Amino acid sequence: MTAAPSGPYVFPVAGTNSYAHSHHDYPASDLMTACGNTFVAVTNGVVIFTNTVDRWTAKANLGPTRGGLSVAIVGDDGVRYYGSHLSAISPGISPGTRVKAGQTLGKTGKTGDTTACHVHFGISPPCARGADWYTQRGAIWPWPYLDSWRTGGQRSAAAEISTWQAKNGCPSEAKVDP
Repeated sequence: MTAAPSGPYVFPVAGTNSYAHSHHDYPASDLMTACGNTFVAVTNGVVIFTNTVDRWTAKANLGPTRGGLSVAIVGDDGVRYYGSHLSAISPGISPGTRVKAGQTLGKTGKTGDTTACHVHFGISPPCARGADWYTQRGAIWPWPYLDSWRTGGQRSAAAEISTWQAKNGCPSEAKVDP
């Protein structure tokens, strides 16, 4: 896979927020913020996945539904960026839509398997073009990139994703909960 030049990159959430340099059991970041804040495209790219209906239930607790309302884009850098637990997806944001860095994708919320307003943010290779929930939720730690983008830096995840994909490939079948 040959990626286009990287950037520009922007921080994905407007307003006051915080995030840790760890996550419970896989590489991702939960950006804790108030409900209704703006969630934006971190770079130029194309929307490859949206989930506009919250189908998660505690009784079923199915992995693919845990993110609630969610959006994934593949940046021009060849990297997939995923945000979930949104309260709304912006009008016109659907698979195939071209987006620019900083363009609003949705509003922060607490849909899916969560009780607190936040955006679950994952960085991964595009694999199944949005249908692979297990990889989509996060393959590498986002915090080094978030730290850069928060201060106006332009650190790209493309090299780390390329290395991850060379080592791990993409799942040949749908993953189920461990």
